[in-house]
Amino acid sequence: MDKLLILMRHAKAVDRLEAEDDFQRGLTARGRVDSESAALAFKNAGLGVDLALVSPSWRTRQTYDLVGETLGASEVDDPMALYHASSEMLERAVLTAFQRVDRVIVVGHNPGIGGFAHALASRAGAARTLPPGYPTATAAAFSLTEKSFDTPKMVFTFNPKA
Repeated sequence: MDKLLILMRHAKAVDRLEAEDDFQRGLTARGRVDSESAALAFKNAGLGVDLALVSPSWRTRQTYDLVGETLGASEVDDPMALYHASSEMLERAVLTAFQRVDRVIVVGHNPGIGGFAHALASRAGAARTLPPGYPTATAAAFSLTEKSFDTPKMVFTFNPKA
């Protein structure tokens, strides 16, 4: 059975100077609107997940809270290792998750989440469909065979700025 992987960057957060620290930065009004737009796009595309891997920072949790109900994940995991994780760390977390479930969303931070999405898009021959830099609230979904990242197929993209 094919696996589904959704990679989403957290939505627009308040400036660093407006929060106690980086970890506590919450979403702006635009971030909430973009998250709700992403949820609608997921719903319209018929996407659902079994597991959400979410960085424990406040902005990623808020982003997932706004899209999660639409995706229907039965389980949410938010280990500290996902906070500003590298692409390689995210890849390992997803491979571990795929041992238990078939459909996963990762909500994380740049540069890791964007780097992972761009690498998969490049392997899928769809690099031009993703915006440069992977802006806030951007998401991409990939169909993967046999838990492998070697030959992904891009099946969905969401760019709130498009």
